[in-house]
This record gives sequence, structure tokens and C-alpha cells, in this order.
Amino acid sequence: MKTRVIVCDDHALIRRGIRDTLSDAPDIEVVGEAGEYGELRTLMRGHACDVLVLDINMPGRSGLDVLHVLKDEGSAVKVLVVSMYPEDQYAIRALRAGAFGYVNKGGDPQLLVQAVRTVAQGRKYVTPEIAQMLVESLTTPEAVNAHEKLSDRELQTLVMIASGKRLADIANELTLSPKTVSVYRARVLEKLGLTNNSELTVYAIRNGLVGG
Repeated sequence: MKTRVIVCDDHALIRRGIRDTLSDAPDIEVVGEAGEYGELRTLMRGHACDVLVLDINMPGRSGLDVLHVLKDEGSAVKVLVVSMYPEDQYAIRALRAGAFGYVNKGGDPQLLVQAVRTVAQGRKYVTPEIAQMLVESLTTPEAVNAHEKLSDRELQTLVMIASGKRLADIANELTLSPKTVSVYRARVLEKLGLTNNSELTVYAIRNGLVGG
């Protein structure tokens, strides 16, 4: 029986690449693809799915948001996160949020096939780099970087501000009120010891939180 996969990424070209890579595997079937959360929910209602290949950075609800929703619902779908962000920025967060694995989009396409097969069996898929980070996070529980203390939503707000988006745009994308986004921004500034958006942007660039 083939492993049924849904691909969720807001870039059509990347979805096509992932779909083509997985479809070449005789034991994997891509049953659908979505570009954002609403499409994904509709797809998952109409198609049985074993593995969800999910991008972290999407408009509206981020991949981390989707992970939290699926976890709260008790979904049996195994989630494999794919991202252009370096492993050290989001891998641990994704795994803590319920992901079964994390793959960088810039890696070998065959690793993606291997990762899907691994998580379909109910096992975690981590690269040697992520395994090392997990060990270090256990031996040094205190966050090394200030942004590691941010909530997922606060981190998302930081990244969007640093990417040049206005609070109104962020509120629209996240389907939140501008006042709520302002509260997240204020918390980020306080936790990072910063005073304005320019400093936020510099911090994000220095820590590899934007780009890709």
C-alpha cells in the first residue's frame, strides 16, 4: 500500500518540485497539494493522508500554527516540515510542536523521499545536525539566543517585521487585529531588549532569521 502524501507550500514551483520528487518513488502517492491553510483544511477533509509535507513560512497561518492545530485536534497525520530556513532556527521548534521530521529545501531530493518513508512508519526523521542540536538542548536547557524565548507567534511577528511588512499587512496575513499584532511586537521588543523596528531587523539579519 502506498504512502499517501499531501504537499503544502505557498510557492507553486516548489510544490511541483516536491511532488515530482515524491511521485518518482513507487511506494509514495501525492494525493493533493495546497498553497495555504484554508486549501489544506479542505484537502484534508476530502483526502485520506498519511504524511503532510509542510512548509514553515506561509501566508496566514504558518507551518508552526498548523502543527499546533493538528496536535490539538489529535490528528494521526505525520507531519514532515520542509523549509529554506536553517535547521538551527526552526527545527527544534517544529519538532516540539509535533512534527515528525525537518528537511531543508536546499538538500538532496532523495533525502526528502527517505524522510517521508521514515515518518510514515511513525519514526522521527532528523539530520545529524538536528540530532546534535537536540543533544545540546538537553544538556543546556537555558536558551542561548534571546529569540529562542519568544513564542511561535512572537517569532513569526519578528520575522515579518524584519521582512519589511507593516503591522497592518501582518494583521491581515495572520487574520489578527492590528492591536493584537502591536502587542506581539511590544513583547518581542521587550524580550529582546530592543526599541524599534530597525533594531528588530538588524537582530533578525544577524541571527539568520530572515531570508530564504
